[in-house]
Amino acid sequence: THIGCETSYCGACTVILDGVTTKSCTVLAVQASGSEIRTIEGVADGETLHAVQEGFWERHGLQCGFCTPGMIMSAVGLLESNPSPTEDEIRHGIEGNLCRCTGYHNIVKAIEYAAAKMRGEVPEPAEWEVMA
Repeated sequence: THIGCETSYCGACTVILDGVTTKSCTVLAVQASGSEIRTIEGVADGETLHAVQEGFWERHGLQCGFCTPGMIMSAVGLLESNPSPTEDEIRHGIEGNLCRCTGYHNIVKAIEYAAAKMRGEVPEPAEWEVMA
């Protein structure tokens, strides 16, 4: 988790606070006292990546990495509340996170990959895997 814009605009600081996706720059420490807070640092299970992290790797959902922690946390929150989101629902679910590099296409594909994997399905091959 890192500081981004400090104005809640970019979403880089997104965490899950008591089950709700939250931009941490909008919360005072005293407000979070006693709350359950999940951050990007706690998403993986030891050496095993979370399905969303794996999706970002497999579907090239990151470039510079600045937005990645917040995008992943927003995606985790989305998939916990909606395990089968449509593309439009994914785009709406990450709309509070800015990415300057990817154009969002691969981020959406990464979240679709993660959703399929979390449902126990085999994720669809990437476009470049089909063409090979």
